Amino acid sequence: MDLKQNEDIQKFLDKIKQLEKNEKLDLSSDEDLSIGIMNLISIEEHLFFTFSKTGKKEYLSVLNQVREMRKDLLKKIIKDSEGEVWCTCKHLLAVSMRLIEVGTKMLGKGNEQEAKDMFEKAYGLYSMFWGINLGLVTVGNELTAGNGNNTINLVSDSKAKTASVSIFAKLGQIVQKAIDCCKE
Repeated sequence: MDLKQNEDIQKFLDKIKQLEKNEKLDLSSDEDLSIGIMNLISIEEHLFFTFSKTGKKEYLSVLNQVREMRKDLLKKIIKDSEGEVWCTCKHLLAVSMRLIEVGTKMLGKGNEQEAKDMFEKAYGLYSMFWGINLGLVTVGNELTAGNGNNTINLVSDSKAKTASVSIFAKLGQIVQKAIDCCKE
């Protein structure tokens, strides 16, 4: 990572700290809420499969209630609903949750390396969710896949800066610094 990239990250983190001081942003609560939303998505999936296996319509009613709750809570975190950002973010959380579950099962079977790989992928997707929702990443032509190096738009106070970095590695570093779930 070059000096310019470090400066952009520091500007972003300073912006987060200023927002926290002004009590406009509570990332630790938002992180907790995002994990709760992940679990609601998982409950929706389980209710679907339970309905499909049993044919009992009452599971559809409960599924709908859980879905409405999940939608309401997701609105508290996702500020930009342009295009398909809403659905993209929902699916980033859903996939992250599933990869965590697969990784946990692999860990239980003694497949530590495979579990680690699943956990890294889950954290990368979770970080992408936060990158989009914190305005750190703009989705569009600036976000392109490549040979392990991707272009992301790092947003600073003055204007967006483009840097060639691994998206998941960069966002993971930023999320780790910006979100501290242990704050009370």
